[in-house]
Amino acid sequence: MMSIEEAARAILKSKRSVALTGAGISVESGIPDFRSPGGLWSKYDPMEYGHIGSFRANPKKVWQMLLEIDQLLEKARPNKAHEVLAILEQKGLLDAVITQNIDSLHQKAGSQNVIEYHGHNRTLRCETCGKIYSKSDIDFSRIPPLCECGGLLRPEFVFFGEAIPTRERHSAETAAMDCDVMLVVGTSGSVAPANYLPHIAKHHGATIIEINP
Repeated sequence: MMSIEEAARAILKSKRSVALTGAGISVESGIPDFRSPGGLWSKYDPMEYGHIGSFRANPKKVWQMLLEIDQLLEKARPNKAHEVLAILEQKGLLDAVITQNIDSLHQKAGSQNVIEYHGHNRTLRCETCGKIYSKSDIDFSRIPPLCECGGLLRPEFVFFGEAIPTRERHSAETAAMDCDVMLVVGTSGSVAPANYLPHIAKHHGATIIEINP
């Protein structure tokens, strides 16, 4: 296990460092890890509520869970870990954050180069025509929300059963290949394909620093 001093020296010496973050970094912000006891998946079956097939088959049912996620994320604020990563970027010591989270807390903390591997929860997209909606334009008293074309509106994050968007996957893999230090913060490494990113970085010679808050 690398000491804090050794980790700091590695970051200071690095030419290109990136951070890979998971659910653990946002727990202190009031967003429980979905997989932890008491997390979302202990209340809702992930295949029944989190799979794209379930969403399309019974969108009203899944939207009830999505509104609960919305309430959690709206109340959340960046914590010290988000702020430290933003400061490292501002000081030129961190080139990018690859996050598996959909909460936008890195951006709220001030990070500029954020690769949202699993998408985000800021806007909605029509499944039929692709039109993007701000959430403030939607009346959530009726669910599921529909596009003006009649299509089903969905969050812009990845459901189970969906592929990672090509642009985000390519950006993340390129960042992993190009870095010489990767900070892995608050992730169990159990979710594929994001869990391959540290292996890609290590294969290309990077030092891996694991931090689990």
